[in-house]
Amino acid sequence: MFRIKRLYSFVLEAFLPLLLATFGVCLFIMLMQFLWKYVEDLVGKGIEMSILAEMFFYVALYLIPTTLPLAILLASLMTFGNLGEHFELLAMKAAGVSLLRIMRPIMILLLFVAGGSFLFQNNIVPDTQAKMWTMLSSIKNQKPELNIPEGSFYKEIPGYNVYVKHKDNNSGMMRDMTIYDFSNGFENASVTVADSGKLKTSKNKLFFILTLYNGETFENYEKEGSRRSPDEKIPYRRETFTKKEALIKFDSNLNMSDESIFQNREISRGMNQLLSFLDSTKTLTDSINASTKIYFKDRVYYNTFREMPNKDLPSSISDKSRDTLKITDWDEYFKAKNPNSKKSMIERAKSKVESFRNDYNLDYFQQTDRLIKIRQHKMEIHKRFALSIACILFFFIGGPLGAIVRKGGLGMPAVLSVFLFISYYTIDIFGLKMARQEIWPVWQGMWLSTFVLAFLGIFLTYKAVNDSVMMNPDAWKDFFRRFFGKREVRIYQRKEVIITPPDYEKDLKDIRELNEKCILYLENHKNWLCYSFFWKNGFKDADLQSIINLKEAIIDDLRNSTENLILGKLMDYPIIKRGYPDFLDKPVIRKACGILFPIGIIIYLISIYKQKYIKQDVRTIIRVNKDLMNELCSN
Repeated sequence: MFRIKRLYSFVLEAFLPLLLATFGVCLFIMLMQFLWKYVEDLVGKGIEMSILAEMFFYVALYLIPTTLPLAILLASLMTFGNLGEHFELLAMKAAGVSLLRIMRPIMILLLFVAGGSFLFQNNIVPDTQAKMWTMLSSIKNQKPELNIPEGSFYKEIPGYNVYVKHKDNNSGMMRDMTIYDFSNGFENASVTVADSGKLKTSKNKLFFILTLYNGETFENYEKEGSRRSPDEKIPYRRETFTKKEALIKFDSNLNMSDESIFQNREISRGMNQLLSFLDSTKTLTDSINASTKIYFKDRVYYNTFREMPNKDLPSSISDKSRDTLKITDWDEYFKAKNPNSKKSMIERAKSKVESFRNDYNLDYFQQTDRLIKIRQHKMEIHKRFALSIACILFFFIGGPLGAIVRKGGLGMPAVLSVFLFISYYTIDIFGLKMARQEIWPVWQGMWLSTFVLAFLGIFLTYKAVNDSVMMNPDAWKDFFRRFFGKREVRIYQRKEVIITPPDYEKDLKDIRELNEKCILYLENHKNWLCYSFFWKNGFKDADLQSIINLKEAIIDDLRNSTENLILGKLMDYPIIKRGYPDFLDKPVIRKACGILFPIGIIIYLISIYKQKYIKQDVRTIIRVNKDLMNELCSN
């Protein structure tokens, strides 16, 4: 009977609750981001809550494949961060369990999650997207709820302009109203001025009921069956009222768009439908290209001369058996024609060119549209696979990174997760645009972010398996201290038992020799090495190594001294290290770095920068030597 190991169950029990919690939080954040993006299209439309709830349900289903990788990243960071912070990860490693074995149960679980994500994108998301974008498009086209402002004209009612000087928000009464009615045409406009009025929606939401009090209406009087002359005065009708009601046609109901508009797009098709569309469209495109090529060749290549009498044409033109038309005596043939024939030939040629250009442009636009659809369908296929694989890759980033950081909770893991996901999202958008604009092939643009994740995951997993201290603050402090020239400080204390006392005469002689070497070194290194000479011979500094060896020999002997002043001066000697990495000792790597200019120039500048501090250290040695010689001579 299959039984899961206690270690695996412990890791899964630590991971699954965090995955569910982070998934809910990330999905909520994604929903808020979607709402913020389309808030202007949703607010003020009078949409019922049931319709909004249905739309957000579809949006949530649509965002699940995008949210899942972020939730996995955050959950894996928190899980292994908690295990490292509570020393549970250390206990597992001490028991002989490797990090990859600890990660194994979650890896197996995420393989099923990635497969489920792909099936979800292939079977559920297409229909969900069709319904979601249909509802969003319908809401965008929905006429806004009437909200007439004060002191400005309101033009949202078709055929009407309404001006209200003052409005009582509590009673809904509007004061000093002016209404321009253009529903019967601009020439037959009517103007209504009222002391006050109210506006409300009918029960079926198809009309506005306008009730006006104490006003007048002015409108032109149109004569039927006749037209007015420009100088004729236009009669008008004036109406005075104490109360007047009017119906204004205004459909406030939500009318859903046709869902078939989105059903025919790539976002609403399953994998089989996408592949079938690509296969049929490619076959159609190839066949159209072949037939179009024959059509244009026959029309331009042969028919241009078919209408002319063959007896009048040169032999090189009338020969259709050749693959190309080589016209050598066309100018003489054209000059021999009379003016009317020349004009007729030019007009006929111009007509054929115009007709050919129109046919060519039509075919070009049709083929371009097909190629765009083919590219969009390819991008959708790659996107579904990339999002599924991202679930696994984000775990290989979050898990090792949590083991290295060893910090749980929502502090550092949340910051790192957001930073990594934003970087991934930015790279993914960049690759998407490159693929959409046909700058890169589709597979390169859609898989760019996945390639970056893969390399980052391999690097972090390698570092975590080898117990890297790359996230240790002390290690970074030491790195920057050494990079910017801040050396370590020597600390020497007086020995309680001295077996071999120092030989001051020999040390004094060695200090003088060290001084001479330092002065000679500074004389020989006044100028910087050129770039080519640096990459050829700039790594072996025998003079500096000789200075370091002699200095360390003097320090080892004088450390046996009982004089505190001498021990204090020894601590003033700097710790000198060479200014280039150890891997540059290999000739092959040196040549490669020298040839690759961007890399070579960076290492060259860093080495020159460190050489500056080495010269300062040599000058410090000369100063310390002077003080030591004075101290030794006094003893």
